[in-house]
Amino acid sequence: MSTVQSIERAMNIINLLSKNPKGLGITEIHHELELPTTTIHRILSTLGKNNVVVKNGETDKYSLGLYFLQISSGILDNLDVRSVARPFLETLRDTTGEVIHLCIQEEGEAVYIDKFESTQKIRIASQVGYRALLHCTGVGKMLLAGMEIDEVKDIINVKGLPKFTENTITDYESLIQHLQGVREQGYSIDNLEHEETIRCIAAPVFNFRGETIAGISIAGPAERVTMDRVENELRPLILEKSKEISKALGYFE
Repeated sequence: MSTVQSIERAMNIINLLSKNPKGLGITEIHHELELPTTTIHRILSTLGKNNVVVKNGETDKYSLGLYFLQISSGILDNLDVRSVARPFLETLRDTTGEVIHLCIQEEGEAVYIDKFESTQKIRIASQVGYRALLHCTGVGKMLLAGMEIDEVKDIINVKGLPKFTENTITDYESLIQHLQGVREQGYSIDNLEHEETIRCIAAPVFNFRGETIAGISIAGPAERVTMDRVENELRPLILEKSKEISKALGYFE
């Protein structure tokens, strides 16, 4: 048997076991794949030595081992959220015409790691590398909503809740209550809370563990990004892209 043929047969056995989580015996694999039982036994023995498959001593059935979980975890951990999100966010910019941001949390602040410029004449001033406080921005509140309450408290103790506009949340209990609403609805709105003329809506990006690792936002001048437009047009669009990016990073609801 050639090496290529051995690899192909091993892959066929692995694919078959992946569809049968309760396991299969050698005879069952033989009936499914029409391979000699001696060949199946030899392949399973080799795969077992590397934890690719495991044998149940009571049933004599084989199932997939932890090898693939370890490999997939390594792959997912190495996915770059910026490169993964880019095509989705470009589409979001083209669809809405507004500026799109991708942000992460670092040292209690929102850091803008990517930006897709608006196609409109009137634009907003922001740039990659810009940092903003979390309590007063759409992506910031989205990132806070993904944290444990103790972590939120630690950040607020250091950064405070400074007032930027009349709409800025400056009371800790009010912020905690607000974040609960953000978690329940799955998005957050900066309703002129950081700048009096800018409104935005933000949604989370989850990794394969279900952790909030980034936030995406659609932002623009308040006269163009009205609350009516946010609720009826932009909200479903950003939630759709949020799910698509998260799925591309290995997250499944």
